[in-house]
Amino acid sequence: MEEGQEGEGKKKSGIMALVIPLVVLTAVGGGGGWVIGNMLAPQVKQAEDAAKAAEAAAGEKGGEDKKDEEGLPPISTEANGVVALEPITTNLAYPSENWIRLEVALMFNGAPDVQIAEAVHQDIMAYLRTVSLQQVEGPRGFQYLKDDLQERVDLRSEGRVSKVMFRTLVIE
Repeated sequence: MEEGQEGEGKKKSGIMALVIPLVVLTAVGGGGGWVIGNMLAPQVKQAEDAAKAAEAAAGEKGGEDKKDEEGLPPISTEANGVVALEPITTNLAYPSENWIRLEVALMFNGAPDVQIAEAVHQDIMAYLRTVSLQQVEGPRGFQYLKDDLQERVDLRSEGRVSKVMFRTLVIE
């Protein structure tokens, strides 16, 4: 009978050896999270205030940053005639499992035209859906892609866009 009591004592001490460090580590982790949260809370509040101020300033400018009548997302324009289009993400024609993400900016001759920029955006997306992975592989494929997009943009914009600038190109 003494052996049975010793086995029970070892089981209880084994469980306690597991529970006590678990409780201590949980308390330390929770306390550390609370401390870091309190340290970051003023910075988050400051960022929220800055975002509200920027939103209010955009509202005073006439709502340039809001969605237009058609519900399209805003396209950022810069003072120097450059329009950064929204990122384009679509699958390639072959293999269809591969995706492409492209961010481009258009340099306009004169004042930027948001309607032309949106038409170019849709045209580029439609074109990328017809491209295969083999067509854009390597430096020569990238140059062909740039040339093809520039040609399509020239046709769509009737010469109002002077340059297509690649910001990012990712193929997955």
